[in-house]
Amino acid sequence: MEALIPVINKLQDVFNTVGADIIQLPQIAVVGTQSSGKSSVLESLVGRDLLPRGTGIVTRRPLILQLVHVDPADGRKNEEGDVEEWGKFLHTKNKIYSDFDEIRQEIENETERVSGNNKGISDDPIHLKIFSPHVVNLTLVDLPGITKVPVGDQPKDIEIQIRDLILKHISNPNCIILAVTAANTDMATSEALKVAREVDPDGRRTLAVVTKLDLMDAGTDAMDVLMGRVIPVKLGIIGVVNRSQLDINNKKSVADAIRDEYAFLQKKYPSLANRNGTKYLARTLNRLLMHHIRDCLPELKTRINVLAAQYQSLLSSYGEPVEDQSATLLQLITKFATEYCNTIEGTAKYIETAELCGGARICYIFHETFGRTLESVDPLGGLSTIDILTAIRNATGPRPSLFVPEVSFELLVKKQVKRLEEPSLRCVELVHEEMQRIIQHCSNYSTQELQRFPKLHEAIVEVVTSLLRKRLPITNEMVHNLVAIELAYINTKHPDFADACGVMNNNIEEQRRNRMRELPAAVPRDKAAAAGPQGEQDGTGNWRGMLKKGEETASSGPGSPLKGVVNLLDVPVPVARKLSSREQRDCEVIERLIKSYFLIVRKNIQDSVPKAVMHFLVNHVKDSLQSELVGQLYKSGLLNDLLTESEDMAQRRKEAADMLQALQRASQVIAEIRETHLW
Repeated sequence: MEALIPVINKLQDVFNTVGADIIQLPQIAVVGTQSSGKSSVLESLVGRDLLPRGTGIVTRRPLILQLVHVDPADGRKNEEGDVEEWGKFLHTKNKIYSDFDEIRQEIENETERVSGNNKGISDDPIHLKIFSPHVVNLTLVDLPGITKVPVGDQPKDIEIQIRDLILKHISNPNCIILAVTAANTDMATSEALKVAREVDPDGRRTLAVVTKLDLMDAGTDAMDVLMGRVIPVKLGIIGVVNRSQLDINNKKSVADAIRDEYAFLQKKYPSLANRNGTKYLARTLNRLLMHHIRDCLPELKTRINVLAAQYQSLLSSYGEPVEDQSATLLQLITKFATEYCNTIEGTAKYIETAELCGGARICYIFHETFGRTLESVDPLGGLSTIDILTAIRNATGPRPSLFVPEVSFELLVKKQVKRLEEPSLRCVELVHEEMQRIIQHCSNYSTQELQRFPKLHEAIVEVVTSLLRKRLPITNEMVHNLVAIELAYINTKHPDFADACGVMNNNIEEQRRNRMRELPAAVPRDKAAAAGPQGEQDGTGNWRGMLKKGEETASSGPGSPLKGVVNLLDVPVPVARKLSSREQRDCEVIERLIKSYFLIVRKNIQDSVPKAVMHFLVNHVKDSLQSELVGQLYKSGLLNDLLTESEDMAQRRKEAADMLQALQRASQVIAEIRETHLW
């Protein structure tokens, strides 16, 4: 199981090559306040002085520190001879650092290079790997110390920045939290434990470290704290003794400090000495990390496989570099035309689930939008009884009519049929808009290869848009003609219309008989029949009666120059009056005829307009799309221009290929673990 940590280090190296943190690897994050002894703990684990020192905030970038145990015989050679301990930074590639003062200086230089020299922080980590026979295999992350008050040129929100940076790392469920607290402070007010509990409320991955045991007030000790009686921590509480600033100034070695620490623990905490101290902390961290890695590997393997499949798909969408331009162009044109037609037919590979698209929307336009709009058109909308009566009288000319003139019916029904043209043309417009939307749909979902070639994409959009634009007036003209055809000849012999007229005549005859039955028995039938017309002639509702009254008024009026002459301009025309029974009957006849014939025409239009749109617009575009694209774009002079990739496509392809390669190598590393029975 000891070999599991080097495996994680190898995985870390794999992902470091592509600069990615998409995989959350098991690691140990060190959290604590400023001057709590975090750096001293890390240096004790390494056994060497390698971290920057100073007052205030010193760690301003996360330091990912990988400790790799090597055999003494595996030492490296440099200009000064064999060395048994050395370090390597990721950002300096293969440069070997055998002088740990140089390592410290490089950390300071790299920190200032990114974070500046104003005590600001950055979340861009520094990767350092230490090879030594005196360390155990560990991966540690040193994070900036928690602070409350900005000092110097620090940003005012430095506390929030540091807190967010810490939470970003310890929120990783594969991360063990090493919460560092000084023994000369109250454990109940530990900021490190407080932050740890926010992301690990159960304490399953938190280990507490109490530093500066030798600096407690006289007469006090940390026995209750170390025994977990103050604040229990599931993974345990380990106490250590740090080097003082005086020790550091006097160049006291870490090895000497560890010996003094052991002596202090034996003297002050003899019963707990074997469960505290730097060496015990190192062994505990090594054990916890190994078990944690073992628990995390199944999920890690699944995550790597899922990401590998995603990046493989992404790389495929970017396509290979173009070698045969003619074949590539023809292939892309053909694929776009096929996907466009399939979207209309409903057989596209990418089916839209959020809204109707393509052929489904066209069907909705035909049968829901257009159909319901036509059904909402009132056959008699815009016609008043006076309009109908006026049309009837205008159609009779100077002679009184015995029957309802057909001319009035044709005049009125044409006016109503004409109202069907506007919704029909709107139907064409909606279908044209949907055909335009399909272009974008195919570009976004169906043919992602077009995103590689923005100029080709623009050219295809222009060709298809132009084709649709050319077909729009042709389709509009056909739909206009469909309505004009209905207006050209009013077919009163239409079977459905003839049946309606027959039913209507039967209803009128039945009404006449009912009125005859209601007359008193003393009134002769012939007089009853004459009573209506005679009453109409004498009544005020008759036009002749109005003319007669007008004549009497004109002849008897005072000062009339021409007695008996009627000035028609002075005849009052009533705006609203009670219609006579014949006028009511004539209006009812016309209304019923208009409604009957309008419904016939509306049915014809509702059926013929979608057919015309499909033939002249939809099907024509489907059938001629590929030939139009080939004819406009498949030209030798356009190949280089159309197949020019976008500026960032090559870079994205390289990044995707590198990430896929890294994921495949990581998958191989995990497979090796299974083969060696480490997992």
